Amino acid sequence: MRFFDAPLAIVDLETTGANPAYDRVTEIAVIEAAGGEITSQWSTLVDPETTIPAAIQALTGITSQMVAGAPTFGALAQGLYERLAGRVLVAHNARFDYGFLRHEFERAGLRFSARTLCTVKLSRRLYPEHARHSLDAVMARHRLECSARHRALGDAEVVWQFLRVAGAERGEDALAYAATQIAKQPTLPAHIDRAAIDAIPDAPGVYLFYGEGGTPLYVGKSVTMRTRVLQHFAGDLRSPKEMQLAREVRSIEWQRTAGALGALLREAELVKQLLPVFNRRLRRAADPCSFSFAPPDALRLVSLDGLDAAGASHLHGMFRTRRAALDALRGLADEHGLCLQSLGFDKTRGAKGACFRHQIRRCAGLCAGAETPQAHHARLVAALAGIRTAAWPWRGPIGVIETEPESDATDVHVIDHWCYRGTANSEAEVGELLEGARLRFDIDQYKLLVRHLRKGGVQVRSLSSPLARE
Repeated sequence: MRFFDAPLAIVDLETTGANPAYDRVTEIAVIEAAGGEITSQWSTLVDPETTIPAAIQALTGITSQMVAGAPTFGALAQGLYERLAGRVLVAHNARFDYGFLRHEFERAGLRFSARTLCTVKLSRRLYPEHARHSLDAVMARHRLECSARHRALGDAEVVWQFLRVAGAERGEDALAYAATQIAKQPTLPAHIDRAAIDAIPDAPGVYLFYGEGGTPLYVGKSVTMRTRVLQHFAGDLRSPKEMQLAREVRSIEWQRTAGALGALLREAELVKQLLPVFNRRLRRAADPCSFSFAPPDALRLVSLDGLDAAGASHLHGMFRTRRAALDALRGLADEHGLCLQSLGFDKTRGAKGACFRHQIRRCAGLCAGAETPQAHHARLVAALAGIRTAAWPWRGPIGVIETEPESDATDVHVIDHWCYRGTANSEAEVGELLEGARLRFDIDQYKLLVRHLRKGGVQVRSLSSPLARE
């Protein structure tokens, strides 16, 4: 099917504000098109049953006096529902118009769902060489005329003109392909409200999936939360686990952060608090451990539970289980010819006191007197150097600063000796976090903080309070 053969509904709304949860519609316009031609135009003022803010009146020209006596959305709902049925809803910033329609129809007792095509996204895809894609920018770029800017029918007419011009300039095949890519939307389960998804910002943060009875199912993070959430419901899911998760979700919550680090830290924190069914990797380790080696002391396996955070810099390796630690040590021993028997991690003995590993040529032979303790010690030091825990390079706690470019919101992540104390939005909150209880060392926090702070361009400032202890 060619693009313009599809039944389209070009929609524009004027409203009392920008939040569909409590703002209301003041004007609706629908242009119906099929076969490349307009088949119907309809518009009406709507009584929002609330006052219209002065700033909105100045922008749209729609006053409270104008909508007095106009039909309410509830009175229009059934007719509008039938008018839109079976059509692709086209709008400039379609999420805005679609979100308002969903809420208004819901208030009227109707469940509304439609395929949508956003002409902001269409403009970006077809004209990537241009930086701006607002309706005013599109009008200026293509020399489009508007009979009444910021009025529903006038703006809807501009959107229709843009579709016609884009089809002529880029070709209808390119228009159809771009529209198909943009209009692809995951099919949401019946119990998930599309409006709830639309309310999630495409910004950094964490999202939480809950099942029946509020059971925590999954905690995820992303720098584009809405996009990532929608991916969970994509029709091409391959993993049985992902398909099961999508079937069991009953509600979704989200928390915004200023950047990627905040999302990572919050995700790790929430997984340990809530123990979601489908999260495994970030759960609190059952037996976290590391190797302690401070010559002349022997190599020892030590537990990380209850470890004072400042003591972590003298350790080698961070492991979630004792088994993982011993497997890593065997790997190092194989690579460097170390004697696990001499280190106290292998009790098997072969002929003349030599360990079994020496007989299969994995041990260089300290146990058999084939090398000196000094030579073995030098190789052990070299082997452990590759897994040594990073030393804390600051004298005390630091604040890692993240700023979200779109909103200028700033978070300060308070970190002390690789331990995350919390995120603050003010100096007072920073002080409260620094006065908190003793730090508990956490493997996941350590790993993600080391990785993040080794990047270039990270904003860090020193904080004055010393490391808190019991």
